[in-house]
Amino acid sequence: MTPSSPDSVADEPVLVETPIEDLPRELPVSAAQLRMVQRQEEPEDKFPLVGLGGSAGSLKAFEQFFLNMRPDSGMAFVVITHLSPSQGSELVAVLQNFTSMPVQEAADGLKVRPNNVYVIPPNRDMSILHGTLLLFAPTQPAARRLPIDHFFQSMAKDARERAVCVICSGMGSDGTIGLKMVMENFGMVMVQSPETAEYDSMPRSALATEFVDYVLPAEQLPAKLLEYVHKPLLARPRREVAESASKPAHALQKIFILIRAQTGHDFSFYKRNTVFRRIERRMNSHQIHEFTHYVRLLQENPAEVEALFKELLIGVTKFFRDREAFDNLKARLLPLLRQKPADSVIRVWSPGCSTGEEAYTLAMTLLECLDGVDPTRYLKIQIFATDINPDGIDQARAGMYPESIEADVSPERLARFFIKVDGFYQIKKEVRDVVIFAVHNLTKDAPFTKLDLLVCRNLLIYLSSELQKSILPVFHYALNPGGLLFLGPSENLTGFQDLFAPLDVKWKISRRSDAASPLTRIVSFPFSLARPQASPAPAAGTMHPNTPRKDGPFATLVQRVLLRQYTPPAVVINTKGEILYVNGRTGRYLEPAPGLGGMNVFEMAREELNYEISATVHKAASTRQDAVAENVKVKTELGVQLIRVTVKYLEEPEQLAGLLLMVFEDQPTPRKVRLGKASMGADLSRDAVVAALEKELQYTKHRLQTTIEEMESSVEELKSTNEELQSANEELQSTNEEAMTNKEEMQSLNEELMTLNMQYLSKTEELSLAANDMKNLLDATEIATIFLDNDMVIKRFTPPVQRIISLMPGDVGRPITHFASNLRRENLAQDVQQVLDRLVSVEANIQTTTGEWYVMRILPYRTLDNYISGAVITFTDITDLKTLEAQLQESSRMAEAVVETVREPLLVLDHRLAVLAVSQSFAELFGVEPTEAKGRPLSELDGGMWRQPEVRQRLEKLLKEPGAAFDDFRFEADFPGAGLRQLQVYGRCIANDLASKSKLLLGVRDVTPQ
Repeated sequence: MTPSSPDSVADEPVLVETPIEDLPRELPVSAAQLRMVQRQEEPEDKFPLVGLGGSAGSLKAFEQFFLNMRPDSGMAFVVITHLSPSQGSELVAVLQNFTSMPVQEAADGLKVRPNNVYVIPPNRDMSILHGTLLLFAPTQPAARRLPIDHFFQSMAKDARERAVCVICSGMGSDGTIGLKMVMENFGMVMVQSPETAEYDSMPRSALATEFVDYVLPAEQLPAKLLEYVHKPLLARPRREVAESASKPAHALQKIFILIRAQTGHDFSFYKRNTVFRRIERRMNSHQIHEFTHYVRLLQENPAEVEALFKELLIGVTKFFRDREAFDNLKARLLPLLRQKPADSVIRVWSPGCSTGEEAYTLAMTLLECLDGVDPTRYLKIQIFATDINPDGIDQARAGMYPESIEADVSPERLARFFIKVDGFYQIKKEVRDVVIFAVHNLTKDAPFTKLDLLVCRNLLIYLSSELQKSILPVFHYALNPGGLLFLGPSENLTGFQDLFAPLDVKWKISRRSDAASPLTRIVSFPFSLARPQASPAPAAGTMHPNTPRKDGPFATLVQRVLLRQYTPPAVVINTKGEILYVNGRTGRYLEPAPGLGGMNVFEMAREELNYEISATVHKAASTRQDAVAENVKVKTELGVQLIRVTVKYLEEPEQLAGLLLMVFEDQPTPRKVRLGKASMGADLSRDAVVAALEKELQYTKHRLQTTIEEMESSVEELKSTNEELQSANEELQSTNEEAMTNKEEMQSLNEELMTLNMQYLSKTEELSLAANDMKNLLDATEIATIFLDNDMVIKRFTPPVQRIISLMPGDVGRPITHFASNLRRENLAQDVQQVLDRLVSVEANIQTTTGEWYVMRILPYRTLDNYISGAVITFTDITDLKTLEAQLQESSRMAEAVVETVREPLLVLDHRLAVLAVSQSFAELFGVEPTEAKGRPLSELDGGMWRQPEVRQRLEKLLKEPGAAFDDFRFEADFPGAGLRQLQVYGRCIANDLASKSKLLLGVRDVTPQ
């Protein structure tokens, strides 16, 4: 997806913001045009602007259009067609005959008004700015000019949603790029149906973009256009106002859900204004005014969901879009490429590549940059071009583009990077090989990494600010240090200026800075860079305070230890004092701490026990031995109670190793101590008290020193651990990047394998179809066929072979010499070997032992590359023919016998009037020898006496009219063997359906007077 126009501009109050520098630099701009550029549109100028484009055969379409268009439609019409640059145009006068609206030729600086028709003059390119027509001298050769595209693009930027383009009959593809711009700016696209166009190249090229709203015959376009412009769309309130009842928020969410359910893509993070406009375009196409009705249409029509999905993709792009931007990019890339090590790879990512124009533009730009790099330092280019539209990816992989790209690609680049194929330009293979196309969702799939250049132009403007904040850190993560980020002219790095250093503010080229990793700043990262790992199991000796303590294996183990050694109240703690298990009534010694304190023995211990418990636990944990505190005083309801606190370091079982068992035992307490009557000062001397205090002070100092040493040791360990963690983190990040690179390579390899698999699948289907055809052909012919290899091993045979040789399906792979046949021919194997040795065919008529006859043909088996790979034996059943032949021979013999024995003179002639049979009476009468007469023409018998014209005419008539006859034809002739004779001749035609030849019976009666 490569959108082109910034949505932020679309949401501003309607002021045309096309700067002067956006006009073509090679076109001269007059002072008058500059003054007109400065003025703003007036509110009354908000009328629809219709551009009609056509070429060959378009005059008839214009006639039908204007004859059916109302003169008070409130629209302005601009007609752009291909005119001869050297001759004047009569198009204005011709169109005036079809409409009552004023028709005039466009002039430089002419203000467009509604209910008027404007015609482009010859040899001029025309644009429109703030509703004013501007004319320019053409800068392209006549063969490469695309005036329709030129005007449609300027009309799309100037009129935006008020723009309507109509493509009529014509040759070529002019208008295809312009209609994409009209659609991108929320205009409407109409195309004359190709079936009604005299020349359908332009309409079909427009339909191939899939951005067309209506396809109708020319005479039906006006009615649909009037219906479109008089809808309430132009009068709808701006989108900043609250949602109306016709456009509830929940309806939009339903639309998002329907799209996601069918396509798997979520558009809920796209800018609402853009989404609303795209949905409204689809609603207009179906004459729907309410969002709820459109939701129902989507539910009932999956094809409309697919159409809306493609509409939201806004797949509008072209080669070298913003040519100056790519020139600046080339200047920034050269230093980067010169710093690359030899034999390294230049990695580039182009997300949202649509149909591939931008990706191939990057490939051409990089190949041109390599011309300025030392040729001895080989650099490989690898461009990843991704999009969420599979159809666009398929079209991009093919690399076929219409001739209209001549307006965007220079002749030098066309000659270097393209080849002309059937009226299209195809990217050369060496350019296609450096671009890897893949279906990829930028918002949820992992990015490509270690990039030198990332190009994402005019995509972020359609995403919400929250989604942009998630994507920009991903771009920073994907780029190598010093890598370049190339955005669209209306996109910015708000909130992430510290991640990228600007190089070109106008064309938004930035360099990745060495700021801290942005991954830590992402609140909600759109994808997972690494697989989540399960939390490690707690090590021996460490337990979580929230571990269940009332039941389970842990409780059972603790109870066993207690029952084996102690019965008084006790708790199991870890070295941090966290209570893991409580046994007995410990309320006399421990109590819940105020506030939100946890289950920690140091916080829950009574005031008198704080010091003793802390010291005892510390001693037991550090020495890993039991520690005991005797005669510890605890205040109870009955007075003071002496207790013993024992802390036991647990070493077994293994599950409890490293934990501490704290036991509270009551000690015998004297009455005066229990009642609190005796004081420490009353019974002890002053020196004893000082000694006790000094002892406690020394213990405290020792504890403090130990604590300080442990703290310093812990700090050092923490520093070391931190360094190890940092090193491990760097290794993990490196490993992750390598894994991502491997994933990309595997993905690329997978795509190649999928492409190869599709080719194999297609070839397999073709082979399967050919095999089916061959099987049906062989079955239909019922010809027994055996396929042998060069060793006379059976490869395949047809079922009719079983009547000649007893073969079963399992006999495939066995030599033919292993089988006996019922043929009366012993040298079948020798015949096959002769064919294999001499590469000549063998043919013979063979009879089986059962009386059947076959024509056996043995031919060499030739592959498609003319390689001899065995032999083919075919047996064609000719039993019926042989039987019929025998019957005919028998009938012929019988007929000859009849003719020879008949008493009257008779001749049997064939269709050439040659003698087939002679009766004995005829031979005796005329003195001819029957054996000599057979096969001779009738005209040669008896010295040519039968060469009578009338006889021949009658006989030829019999041949032309089977079944005809003649009688009593008389003629007189002097025969050498019979003398002067008067003869009465009669004839009959005998039809022969089998040979499709006629036979004649010629009878003679001698009527010579005696």
